[in-house]
Amino acid sequence: MTVTWRHLPAPAREIAVAATAAVEAAQARDSTAYDDAVPRLAGADRAGLVLGGVVRLLLEQAHPDGLDSDDVRQVLERCVRAAATWRPDVDPHVVLVLLAGALGVYDPGDDDTPPDPAAVAAHVPLLVVDLLAVTGVPFAGCLEAAFAEVARTERHDD
Repeated sequence: MTVTWRHLPAPAREIAVAATAAVEAAQARDSTAYDDAVPRLAGADRAGLVLGGVVRLLLEQAHPDGLDSDDVRQVLERCVRAAATWRPDVDPHVVLVLLAGALGVYDPGDDDTPPDPAAVAAHVPLLVVDLLAVTGVPFAGCLEAAFAEVARTERHDD
């Protein structure tokens, strides 16, 4: 079953479609489809915010009692090792930044080499796929929950 995301406003729909294409390509380990999907994801405004929410939700699902440094290291190693089998350009630093960002402990001002949006877009689906495999949670549900969380945060900020 394919989710169409028609109920979402156009900017959110673009994030959902781009993210779904990238995650499905990563799940299939289809480098050609992945290389096609990543630029669209990188160009989707606020995709990083939404996918950071997806990563956070998946981390919470996989580690309901919280994460410690060993858990973060295990997620990082597992993700990088799995991705490297078909994406030899995977960068552990970018995956670590994604993990730290999802946990709210990353400050780009403290990073001498913060990843650019293209690097983030090229790595976040790899992390999402790794966490989906661990949790068994469907991506569409995580994406819906992340959109809902962003909407709640924006309502509270107004």
